[in-house]
Amino acid sequence: MAEPVAPPSPLGAWWLAIRPKTLTVSVAPLIVGHAVAWAQTGFLLWQPALVALLAALLIQIGTNLHNDVGDFERGTDTPDRLGPPRVTAMGWLPAAAVRRAAWLAFALAFNFGIFLVYHGGWPIVVIGLASLLAAWAYTGGPWPLAYTPLGELFVVLFFGLAAVGGSYYLQTLSISPAALLAGVMLGLFAAAVITVNNYRDLETDARAGKRTLAVVVGRRATQGVYALELLLPLLLLPLLAMLAGRGLWLALPLLVLLPALRLLQRFRREAAGPLFNELLASTARLQFIYALLLALAMVV
Repeated sequence: MAEPVAPPSPLGAWWLAIRPKTLTVSVAPLIVGHAVAWAQTGFLLWQPALVALLAALLIQIGTNLHNDVGDFERGTDTPDRLGPPRVTAMGWLPAAAVRRAAWLAFALAFNFGIFLVYHGGWPIVVIGLASLLAAWAYTGGPWPLAYTPLGELFVVLFFGLAAVGGSYYLQTLSISPAALLAGVMLGLFAAAVITVNNYRDLETDARAGKRTLAVVVGRRATQGVYALELLLPLLLLPLLAMLAGRGLWLALPLLVLLPALRLLQRFRREAAGPLFNELLASTARLQFIYALLLALAMVV
């Protein structure tokens, strides 16, 4: 059972609700997408890059807020959950207020998207609307994705392929195999964050009828999934180097190999519980460092 948590201030509750430690997951793929474009074109359009960053952050914030209230209403999140306290379940913020904030974030992202559509045309319409729909459908609608084994796949698609590929397209109005491969690599790291969350909550999710991938395949297989998500982006670096023409520079992200192995060891050794909250934050942090090293290897 979770330890009692002192209620935060109203501002502190909103800060917890947006889950700031997870926001790098939406920033990292944009950094990489723009870096790949910069490496291949020799220039960077700063205005669409910054607007895309703001839109991505708002979509992630809206998703987090919608997840907070959605899981509470479905009975998944309770005050006894092992993960970080959720503001709606703890009674720190009204469900209606959190839902309104989520829709406000989505609306602001849509407005920023209008500029991106003006710049990039109909492909950005498709990516933007699909991202907003997926953000709502993750814990909303009759078949929320977070309650199925498709959560990790959703993250690879939208926090990997769509984010990196869309960022690249905004800069070049084209797409490249290197950008798509980089999207898969960043998406796998982002999916590892979801895997940690679902592994920690396996028992409570199963009792609530939440059929995540961890619930379906069990703990031993989920350990293998996490290993694949951390190590495959490193194993794919030679292929990316060939596609992007960057040579040995793309060995730079291998600097995260030892930290990744340490996280994998902790994932297998520690009992699932509150200690996994720090492991989740460390996984998100590792993805961000990997993205920075990958971007640096591209533009140096």
